[in-house]
Amino acid sequence: MALATRTDRRPSLTRSFWGSTVGKKTVMAVSGLIMLMYLVAHMLGNLKIFFGSGEFNAYAHWLRTMGEPLLHYEWALWVVRVVLLAAVVLHGVAAYQLSRRDIAARPSKYVHRRRRASYATRTMRWGGIILALFIVWHLLDLTTLTVNENAQHGRPYENVVATFSTWYGNVIYLVAMLAVGLHVRHGFWSAAQTLGVGNARRDRILKTVANGLALVLTAGFVSVPVAVMTGVVG
Repeated sequence: MALATRTDRRPSLTRSFWGSTVGKKTVMAVSGLIMLMYLVAHMLGNLKIFFGSGEFNAYAHWLRTMGEPLLHYEWALWVVRVVLLAAVVLHGVAAYQLSRRDIAARPSKYVHRRRRASYATRTMRWGGIILALFIVWHLLDLTTLTVNENAQHGRPYENVVATFSTWYGNVIYLVAMLAVGLHVRHGFWSAAQTLGVGNARRDRILKTVANGLALVLTAGFVSVPVAVMTGVVG
């Protein structure tokens, strides 16, 4: 009679980390901060449009020549794109899985319905969906120039003006930027709590920073279509 052998297979550290609620929240926090840093840099780059087509187009060209001569044309830009794509995917997957866990953990019925979270918290899921759809549209609009009817290759300034010369381009962008503001406001606060930055003394400061970041980013991004609509840029 052969003795059965049993092999204990322990999950890897990475799998255990990803499988835990704390791990998923940490991934969301870190990926969210990566995207936040990108948003700040992207907003500052967008504001160059107020200095004229020459400076804005030169900035767009620099993005493709970053790292030269060490790196080839657009290599650094593709590194940024890959990192951002990974951050977006990890953020979205972690958010979805945490949402499913939260739903599964709730009792089937409540005796009394209570408000469980703030307005920003309750709209985070829809805000995330809006932003995911906007990213796709934004890439098709100003990167591949697929949906931009008056787009011209190699003329980013003119392409931005063309986008915000249409009512639908303005509506899509403005709605998405409002979603960005809400997402950043709540997301920054949540990330700080997840990473252990918050405490009784710092909470007020963190909330102020979160509100300030959301306001500055929203105002900065919205200023471009408003400038085109009012004729300040064109």
